[in-house]
Amino acid sequence: MGNTLFIVWRESVEGILVVGILYAWLKAHPEGARGMRYLWGGVAAGLGLAGLLALAMLGVYSSLDDEALDYFQLGMMLVAAGLITQMVFWMRKHGRTLKKELETGLERAAGEANWMSVTVIAALAVGRESAETVIFLYGSGMEQHGMAFAQFLGAATLGFALALFTFWLLVRGGGALSWKNFFRISETLLLLLAAGMLVGGVERMIGFGWLPALADPVWDSSFLLDDRASVGNLVATLTGYRAHPALTLVMAYASYWTLVLGWPRLHKSSGHLQEARTK
Repeated sequence: MGNTLFIVWRESVEGILVVGILYAWLKAHPEGARGMRYLWGGVAAGLGLAGLLALAMLGVYSSLDDEALDYFQLGMMLVAAGLITQMVFWMRKHGRTLKKELETGLERAAGEANWMSVTVIAALAVGRESAETVIFLYGSGMEQHGMAFAQFLGAATLGFALALFTFWLLVRGGGALSWKNFFRISETLLLLLAAGMLVGGVERMIGFGWLPALADPVWDSSFLLDDRASVGNLVATLTGYRAHPALTLVMAYASYWTLVLGWPRLHKSSGHLQEARTK
């Protein structure tokens, strides 16, 4: 339930941010009044695309036998972990220029009187965030066996309500809650969640016999925090913590964080090297 609330909250804030930028620009420009209905049409189209994706995944879920379903769920966990990590790096790269890029697209649309491009911009932005939410929720849901639909719906609703409140606080500005702090904290939590999905996926592959456990367990920290208890289970789902981890899990977890923490430096170094070669 905790990761459902968090995913819906984080992705909804990002989606609301994009819609807010588009809405503010259209509201501030007289010619933008004509584009409002195209904006809301794009938002509806983006949500509709995400809904179709959710229905398709439910159709796959109901049509597969037990063994194939296990493989599908494993694949979705790994895909979700990869997409979350990619999204964090994408936002780090484009977050500062996102507002400018969106407003440039709107200026072009207004200049050419091509308001359908506003629909496309909104649909792609909202559809991307909504589709990511569907995939992330499905991937994280594999770690929450037996979660009732009412609990899921309640967590999702609360997450969206918190997103609206968070956006309102961020727009007001001031205090400790700034856009910079919001993205920094939420990115860290997203990476922890992705690491947790990766650990869950590797754990399943060990169970399938695809990977060796090597040493199992490496340690026993259940006296500090038992991952089978309510609080420990939540921490395990959100971070990948295991009280009795196999060595393969420890290696996968360490490799993930080595890549995440080292990638920006590696990417920066390769960029400098390529720049030096072109001179």
